[in-house]
Amino acid sequence: MLVSRFPYPLDKGDKLRAFYQLQELSRYYDVTLVAISDETISPKKHQAVKDYCREMYIFKIGFVSKVLHLAAGFFHKRPFQTGYFYSWTAARKIQQLIDASNFEHVYCQLIRTTEYVKNEHRVPKTLDYMDALSAGIQRRIGHQAFYSRWLFRSEARRLSNYERSIFDYFEHTTIISEQDRELIQHPDRKKIHIIPNGIHSSFFNVPNIEAKHDFVFVGNMSYPPNVEAVQFIADHILPAFKGATLLVSGSSPAPQIRNLAQHNPQIHVTGWVDDIREAYCSGKIFLAPMFIGTGMQNKLLEAMALGVPCVTTPLANNAIRAANNLEIMVGSTKEELIDAIHILRENPEFSKALSKAGSAFIRAHYSWEKSVAELRKIMELAYGKKGG
Repeated sequence: MLVSRFPYPLDKGDKLRAFYQLQELSRYYDVTLVAISDETISPKKHQAVKDYCREMYIFKIGFVSKVLHLAAGFFHKRPFQTGYFYSWTAARKIQQLIDASNFEHVYCQLIRTTEYVKNEHRVPKTLDYMDALSAGIQRRIGHQAFYSRWLFRSEARRLSNYERSIFDYFEHTTIISEQDRELIQHPDRKKIHIIPNGIHSSFFNVPNIEAKHDFVFVGNMSYPPNVEAVQFIADHILPAFKGATLLVSGSSPAPQIRNLAQHNPQIHVTGWVDDIREAYCSGKIFLAPMFIGTGMQNKLLEAMALGVPCVTTPLANNAIRAANNLEIMVGSTKEELIDAIHILRENPEFSKALSKAGSAFIRAHYSWEKSVAELRKIMELAYGKKGG
């Protein structure tokens, strides 16, 4: 299993997906994990993952390596992301492991790891695109400073071409949602298997927390789509609800987020919290006005699982496919989002029914056991075993 970030702590979507897939896969297979990391992994983080691995190798990419590989990106057509996460030391070790071991499968998370094994054909391989990275970069172009837009356009184009070409190097490919699959520009994209995220059973254990805030938003707060969502709430939602408060929780708050909290008494920022369920349950309504980004919003799965009524946009709900006005509230514009919030605030019984239906929907459709069971079937097809 090759990952471009060490899968702990669970502060980013790719790390969360990798961690729970690894945890579930380890019940059936001996897993050798190779993780690329741009940070030092503490013993505590190491301990949280190692019990799920037969062997584990972590390769830290240093500053010089990043600069050299990013600079080299200007002289070839591969995405800068594949260069950023490439390590010569890791490449040699991966080749040694494959040469010396009788692996039955190689599983790559994200196209960032594919350069390590794309030309290896002795072992069946599965690539998890996870989401359409090219579309995510493309949607962010308009939010960049004018002088950096050319770089984002270049990376979006490189990613799109690479997503298309790398498809043919792998026996199987997976992605998080049908919405993302349609964004992969390969004529056989329908062959990409949909493997959604899941929810760990612990998330259905609702902590006894008073909902002190009117609204809550949770996520990796250095991730641009999340930053943009909170900025949207501050600019367009909070002014419509005088005196309402917003709790923002999640790792690494960007300067814009910290600045909002300093200048707006309605906004409270916590940063990282040990039990994120407490943050979700501290809000009466979960807001996720996502207008850029790709993939599946784990934040919505988690909030719904905990029974917090959710208001979001079609971009986010299209991946989840919850029923509007029954399991979730969906709005395309600020006016529609504000109307949805008014309905929840003014109709407590409706809000309670929506929360209950949303939690039941997540329990029925999103579990790591079901998700990884489908992934196992795909992997086992590649080497003639029977999945189950």
